Amino acid sequence: MDTRSGTLDEALERLHTTGPEFNGYLSNHGPMAVEALARHGQAATVHRWLDDYATRLEDVPGAHTALTDTNWREALGDRRRVTDWTTYLTRQVAERPWREVLAEWWPRLLPGLAGAATHPVIRVGHAVRTLLEQGEEAPRIAELGHALGYWAARHTTLPVTAEPAGTLSPDDALAALPHVADQRTSVTNGLTQLPGTAGWPAAAAALRAPQGPDDARDQLAALVRAATHRYLGYGHGDAVLLVHAATAPSAILRTLPALPRALWVPSFGAAWAASAALTSVYSPDEPLPEPSTGPLTPEEVFERAAAHGDAHAIKLTDTALDVASWTPDGDDRALKAALRSLELITPGED
Repeated sequence: MDTRSGTLDEALERLHTTGPEFNGYLSNHGPMAVEALARHGQAATVHRWLDDYATRLEDVPGAHTALTDTNWREALGDRRRVTDWTTYLTRQVAERPWREVLAEWWPRLLPGLAGAATHPVIRVGHAVRTLLEQGEEAPRIAELGHALGYWAARHTTLPVTAEPAGTLSPDDALAALPHVADQRTSVTNGLTQLPGTAGWPAAAAALRAPQGPDDARDQLAALVRAATHRYLGYGHGDAVLLVHAATAPSAILRTLPALPRALWVPSFGAAWAASAALTSVYSPDEPLPEPSTGPLTPEEVFERAAAHGDAHAIKLTDTALDVASWTPDGDDRALKAALRSLELITPGED
């Protein structure tokens, strides 16, 4: 086991003694941030970062009633049952191949992607990336169970549908979305405004529908790129919550290789619905001017994010580095979007 993997496993074991939320509703970003830090050459900072972050976290909530293969439906979306869920699903991934469990639960959970501002699916994406790239050590498998359990407990459907049926690219479709009237609000209240927002269903449907699994994967990558680029100009609408318009579809993209191909098209549809909803709720009408920056390498940008320390900034930078890696010459706009998050987000704001 290399230093990066060993450090990550130690950090995950520490985090599994804490609850998935704190202060009533804030998501525990520790598992996501430490995975990104370890992956991008910052393993030496992981425990120091976690020492500080852990001061905000809370103990694992008390259990209620054990879940089984026959009674789990009654607890879907019940945040009070989160420990019942994590116990049930960590046992599932410990006793069965994790890919099999993921393929079984993914379509059950996908309609509830909006829960907890999409943090659960983002946590799943980080867990799956580690399992695919770094190996199947016990703490990493357990992390997938914790992430799936959190998603099940926070399962929340959107109050609108967003079925792609048009001709627009993700970039153009995001730009064409109408904005809700009251943007200074919680995610839940913002989403409830969507059904009454004039033109929203038609705008959400204007995205081109994917033609099969491979096209869905390519469209999903294009959505991640578009949402990351859009943060550069519009992230000031809500510096924290607009991060998820990019990181939620990014998490789904990272998970696709572990899923049956039959699930790729519906996964793209769910990613689009979540990204479109957050874009409409929090995008301001006018963009900020693009900043002038000197040439920076992806490594330098991530070092800045690690030094900044905020989990959302780390996660957006992690996604921006993915986007930059998809083209031979990199992607300056994606890296600038990451730097913008460092300007807009106050460390510890989540």
